[in-house]
Amino acid sequence: MSFDVPDDLRYRESHEWIDPETGRVGISEFAQDELGDVVFVELPSEGDAVAAGAEFGVVESIKAVSDLYAPVSGDVVAVNEALFDAPELVNEDPFGDGWMLELEIDEGDLDDLLSADEYRDQIA
Repeated sequence: MSFDVPDDLRYRESHEWIDPETGRVGISEFAQDELGDVVFVELPSEGDAVAAGAEFGVVESIKAVSDLYAPVSGDVVAVNEALFDAPELVNEDPFGDGWMLELEIDEGDLDDLLSADEYRDQIA
């Protein structure tokens, strides 16, 4: 099966993505497929600080409960509150309406993340 891996994003090996332009964070199409139907998402609050590689939340599906890891360090400037009432958006549109949070980021942290090609190789 082939998964969408947008070229303009950067990725963690644990399947979180970040848009370097906006600081928007979510999980990849591959990750949501592996999880199955997402039924609950726990996210930090606006104003919280997260550290690169540290847990920032939880996603619960019919199959498993999985921790979410911050791709970079930064302050949370927005949370996708729509996910609290409609967690299935993570499955339906992981790179669009299923985004999780936005971070004010330090661009230097992006160097430690996978490019789209490196991420495609990982999930192949």
